Amino acid sequence: MTSSSLTREQLYELVWSEPMLKVAARYDVSSSYMARVCTLLNVPRPERGYWAKLAVGKAPPKPPLPEAIPGDESVWTKGGGPYSKKDKALPRPPSKQHKRKIKPTASKLKKHHLISGAKHHFENQRYVHDIGYLKPTKKLLVDLVVSKPCLDKALAFANELFLLLESKGHHVVIAPKSEEFRRESFEKHEVPKNHDYHTLWSPWRCTVVYIGTVAIGLTIVEMSEEVEVRYVNGKYIRERDYVKSKRGRYSSSYTWTTTKEYPTGRLLLQAYSPYYRANWAKSWKEANEGDLKKQIKAIVKSLERSTPKIARLVEEGERQAEIERQRWEAQREKWRKEREEKLAAEALKQSREELFQIIDTWAEANRIEKFFRDAEQRANELGEHKRLKILERLQRARELIGSGEALEHFITWRTPDEIYTP
Repeated sequence: MTSSSLTREQLYELVWSEPMLKVAARYDVSSSYMARVCTLLNVPRPERGYWAKLAVGKAPPKPPLPEAIPGDESVWTKGGGPYSKKDKALPRPPSKQHKRKIKPTASKLKKHHLISGAKHHFENQRYVHDIGYLKPTKKLLVDLVVSKPCLDKALAFANELFLLLESKGHHVVIAPKSEEFRRESFEKHEVPKNHDYHTLWSPWRCTVVYIGTVAIGLTIVEMSEEVEVRYVNGKYIRERDYVKSKRGRYSSSYTWTTTKEYPTGRLLLQAYSPYYRANWAKSWKEANEGDLKKQIKAIVKSLERSTPKIARLVEEGERQAEIERQRWEAQREKWRKEREEKLAAEALKQSREELFQIIDTWAEANRIEKFFRDAEQRANELGEHKRLKILERLQRARELIGSGEALEHFITWRTPDEIYTP
């Protein structure tokens, strides 16, 4: 049975050593599925007809495996199994010399790969949040929390932001499964509330941009506001849209007003540190239509300037984690020693109690043995008939009491080391 996990390097060697159909058969998947795995891991694969050309010596040369960049998946596991944890280098902001070239396809298509096809998945949903936010069934999507009327606007903003980041050499992706990232909570209300227990859609993994090797989480949210509404015929409508019914003099309708939360159509971008123990977040809000789009260049510069601070926070968080780990290990060692000392003391006490019990048993055994010896000695001084009768009775008495040999009791005693060995 073939191992269910493949590194980029292993997959690269495999797809260039035999046809994709054979590679796929090894893992009991289709060749198209394995081709998508190659795309996921950024592994070049032979084009259609390669093996026929290779047989006649006309195949093009094998391209080199591209260097992995931050945010690229490094391992594929069949069935999405867990990744083995490895020591990772601390994130670092890019050096002045660092500049990753944008893939030509991104600038030609004018649509980022996270945005392409996303609209279909956001609209393909089983239900909508009770205040109008979309809740798609797919969970590996770009991190947008918006209503249907605002979806196109949010996707356009995200696309422009992501393409500009990519043009600067920064990789925008859904966080790799191997990363242990968290998604920061956000305040969607224009007027913040103390408590907000919402059930909005959330993706399985964060949307992040890698600037250098520093990851910054990105969430685009449509803000909400409290609106006065009126209950009319089983539905809530905005008070401003309510038109009083022009019915007869004596007709009436059961209605009242209250406030409910509704999406505003204005966006909020929240950037945050996805690293545990490195708390950092910054947000940009739209006051008027299109405000956020005008700030994209300034947002990108702000994110770039923020990477040294995030890297320092991660480093400090790791340092604190190491201190806590050492403190925990010291505490565990202390508890272990205390437990060993307690068990050793209990073993010593138990051994002493057993020894005193054996000494008491020994004394009793010696007393009984002395009785039988004295009785036998006196019986030997009697006449033959009486002597035999007494000796016979002494034999039956010994059988009734059992062995009185003191050493047989002593050999069962356990030393403290035999009771407990650390």
